[in-house]
Amino acid sequence: MAESETGAGGAATRPKGRRESEDERADRQWGELVQEIRVAQTGVQILFGFLLTVVFSEHFQDLEPIDKNIYIVTVVLGSLATGALIGPVSFHRIVSGRRIKRRAVTWASRLTFLGLILLLLTLSCALLLVMRVATHDAYAPWLVAGVVAWYLLCWFVLPFWARQKYTEQEQD
Repeated sequence: MAESETGAGGAATRPKGRRESEDERADRQWGELVQEIRVAQTGVQILFGFLLTVVFSEHFQDLEPIDKNIYIVTVVLGSLATGALIGPVSFHRIVSGRRIKRRAVTWASRLTFLGLILLLLTLSCALLLVMRVATHDAYAPWLVAGVVAWYLLCWFVLPFWARQKYTEQEQD
């Protein structure tokens, strides 16, 4: 049973953290990270696979030069995102058995975070390209900006806010 903090009147309120060794914590964090990566990898791989086929469509040559440039940037960003999100797998495989899992978790987390930022940029550019081609409307950048704001809110603002608000401060 986990150690509990004592609230007013001496009543136990809730457990004070997990009872796990550093190795157990690293194993748990690695497992959680792998599950998170699976979600992001699936999305980026589907998008990237689709993007790779666009250049071979008969209408690609009819695109405006700016749209072709947006496409190229989008494909490069998608490739970078794919690399960053697959990177933790390679990292783990190369360092496996070296007793550096805690460091591997740290580096894999950094690669995953970078991959999410690159995925955000890839999705934003892809959406901009689609909106420009589909609507030929000056509102396309504004619509994309609204979606980017939504991504930023869901992916970064809310988690960082919750992290700041609800992370317990260690008491000396």
